Amino acid sequence: MIPKIIQGGNFSDHRGTISYVNDFSFKDIERFYIISNSDENPIRAWQGHKLDAKNFYCLNGSFKIHFVKIDNWENPSKDLVIETVIVSESDSKIVHVPAGYANAIESLETNSKLLSFSTLPLTNVKEDDVRYLSDYWNINE
Repeated sequence: MIPKIIQGGNFSDHRGTISYVNDFSFKDIERFYIISNSDENPIRAWQGHKLDAKNFYCLNGSFKIHFVKIDNWENPSKDLVIETVIVSESDSKIVHVPAGYANAIESLETNSKLLSFSTLPLTNVKEDDVRYLSDYWNINE
């Protein structure tokens, strides 16, 4: 499986605005959490997932979501291609990052909030979560 964008939309009228992503299925979702990076450390990097797929939706502000396909979990290549998708509160879309990738979440604005839906139950997270140093892959190139 490859990463993909699930595009939604916004509807506004005199009552306000509704943001939606109707093509997103909650079928395999086990849990969710909200990410708010600090201004001092706007990048949360790198978390790899052998089994867990991640789905990201921006609630407030904007983010860059960086991800790499892991070639070797114990010693991944430093030359892996980094893919990046920008999400913002005004663009209603979900970024789906399948299992087998590592991701880095970069806040672009103060008070940005990112909703993350995970497919792996919390009881299985320890065997799945692989952490790499925050500068293992350079996202500022």
